[in-house]
Amino acid sequence: MRVLMPLAFIAAPALANTPVIEHVEVMRLATGWRFDVTVRHADAGWEHHANGWTILTETGEPLAHRELLHPHDDEQPFTRSLSGVGIPPGTERVILRAHDNVHGWSVGYEVVLPEE
Repeated sequence: MRVLMPLAFIAAPALANTPVIEHVEVMRLATGWRFDVTVRHADAGWEHHANGWTILTETGEPLAHRELLHPHDDEQPFTRSLSGVGIPPGTERVILRAHDNVHGWSVGYEVVLPEE
């Protein structure tokens, strides 16, 4: 079952030229959690592009990372998925952050997980 989960911004100013996570769908599967993450970034070829996103606990512990293998100059925004993500029992929310190869990490976005 797909569950659309709204994002809530963590208080921080937006950083210029960093990728923006626009939308996240998350669902519980038998093999772990699946995250479908939509990212927008002004990719400009290999010299400046969004190159990944990560999922963290609220305390900053890394849970999973999705590497983006090429620029998406002509595909904006774009959605990529990651399945089999292990989430510790009792976790109610996670933080997602996108990354680009010039400016680094975006501000964090909080995602409330559906109840198990």
